[in-house]
Amino acid sequence: MSISNPEFSQSSVMRPVAVTGPGKHSQASTAALVLAAVGIVFGDIGTSPLYALKECFSAEHGIPFSPAAVLGILSMIFWALLLVVTFKYVVFVLRADNNGEGGVLSLMALALRSARSERRRYTVLLMLGALGACMLLGESVITPAISVLSAVEGLEVISPDLKRFVIPITLVILVALFAIQRYGTAAVGRFFGPIMVLWFLALAAFGLSSTLQNPTILQAIHPGYAVAFIAEHTLQAYIVMGSVVLVVTGVEALYLDMGHFGRRPVRLAWLLVALPALLINYFGQGALMLSNPAAATNPFFLMLPGWALWPMIGLATLATVIASQAVISGAFSLASQGILLGFLPRMHIQHTSDTERGQIYMPTVNWALLALVIITVIEFRESGNLAAAYGISVTTTMMITTSLLAVVMVAEWKIRPALVVLLAAIFFAIDFSFWTANVIKVKDGGWYPLMLGAICFLFITTWYKGRKLLRERVVSDSIRLPDFMQALLAHPPHRVDGTAVFLTAHIDYVPVALLHNLKHNRVLHQRVLFLKLSIWDVPYVRDEERLTLSELGGDCYVVRAVHGFKETPDINQVLTLLEQQHGLKLELSDTSFFLARDTVVPSKLPGMAIWRERLFGWMMQNAAKPSDFFRIPPNRVVELGTKIEI
Repeated sequence: MSISNPEFSQSSVMRPVAVTGPGKHSQASTAALVLAAVGIVFGDIGTSPLYALKECFSAEHGIPFSPAAVLGILSMIFWALLLVVTFKYVVFVLRADNNGEGGVLSLMALALRSARSERRRYTVLLMLGALGACMLLGESVITPAISVLSAVEGLEVISPDLKRFVIPITLVILVALFAIQRYGTAAVGRFFGPIMVLWFLALAAFGLSSTLQNPTILQAIHPGYAVAFIAEHTLQAYIVMGSVVLVVTGVEALYLDMGHFGRRPVRLAWLLVALPALLINYFGQGALMLSNPAAATNPFFLMLPGWALWPMIGLATLATVIASQAVISGAFSLASQGILLGFLPRMHIQHTSDTERGQIYMPTVNWALLALVIITVIEFRESGNLAAAYGISVTTTMMITTSLLAVVMVAEWKIRPALVVLLAAIFFAIDFSFWTANVIKVKDGGWYPLMLGAICFLFITTWYKGRKLLRERVVSDSIRLPDFMQALLAHPPHRVDGTAVFLTAHIDYVPVALLHNLKHNRVLHQRVLFLKLSIWDVPYVRDEERLTLSELGGDCYVVRAVHGFKETPDINQVLTLLEQQHGLKLELSDTSFFLARDTVVPSKLPGMAIWRERLFGWMMQNAAKPSDFFRIPPNRVVELGTKIEI
């Protein structure tokens, strides 16, 4: 089926054909893929030890410090990593691949297949996916801020006088990170794996050294300590859950980046490298706190011997930069998918690699993220102040993933509804507990991701609804293409040399650009193509399945080109395939591309509020030109404008 996208929608539902992803890595060794997965997938969750346990013992939680409290909180962290990351995501969520691709939008596309005939259910699932994407984009703002801040704050352990340098150094690192995005990650990516492996080895080494000095901390593996802590300090335990969730931040990256490496390498990287190193380090921090309660102020850096402070601050900074790079790249990917699925207006996309599919750079998204990250750092100033903001963003996405996964389990995997209800209830109970524990911190910073998500959701829903209204207005006043062309060719106007390609969003109706051309120029080209670009709910489409062509007579054709939601439509590729597959050769020097440039006029017609219609009009006005987005040579484009009331 196709995603309901007003920009690229098709008039009839088409069944997805066999697709291929960005590469199945058939010739790459599993070890190499595991190494790459460690570098890309686990940067975010791998830097959580910098701040997670410290926030659990924040003075604001009012937890009376005791060995039982340390064991109880360590037990909660241990079981959070096992239940949420390992059981829910690694065992179940990673199974929900959309032709090898993961992420909340891929999961949404899978869930939508079961609701193609139920409009209300379809809309609910669509909006859930959109909200999940919004919260992930909000996480892309918070992750660089909290990660780099927490690493640079290690300077305060060396000397309190260095605190005044934390904000300036953080901002310099972040500006440099966003400034190099336009060069792509291909050149830097090969170094991510070894650096993160070194980071995880350091986590395990220093954690093990500290644990051996006080091995009683290993008792926290028993869930009874978590239960006892919750029973004795119910309110405080509930509040501290809002910080415990920080140990699973970045869990969505396991799913989002699955398409780059495959399910098995991601699972192996988690089970063999990331999970053991994280657990050992958290237990090492806990062991230090049992021996020295004052270490709760910053157990990660205080656990280190003096000689290791400067090297670990440097390594932590590199690790947080890698974590930030991963979420920034993820934001580009999400925004690109959102454009093709009809959630966002067209934006300029640069492909940064000639060999690796999917490596892109989006200037608008990049600089908007940088501005928001700078504002975030200056506003919150300390990683601890960002903890509440981070938690609510992560837990909201986790709940949405659980909801969509339950639909996929029933509709796609055909699991018994009773078993799905049981599993979904377990997952949702954990997610909801974490979420509510963070909601109570709204005034302490939780408002920030909610505000970012609400603004993003407003833009997404306004664009989606506006495009739908625009399509309905155009269709209501349109003429059916087959009937019109039959009448036109019976008494044709003067035909001129060359080829005219009319891009259209409605394959069954006459493009407005053709009507304007006939009205003003009174000519018809010798060859006419009506080109429709469609997006399917699969990530990639094979070239041999991409095109369909039908003839209207008089050397006039209807061409449908389908793309996956992780591909960028390219006119040059379409023209090449037309010649290769259908023998229809088009010379660019002899071809003109006709596009309709719609101008929205807000009105009192049924639809949206006037202010939202104005917002939609502003978004349309500032969207990238179709000629740029579809890579049409600018000197071959003819744009014909029209005003449409919505």
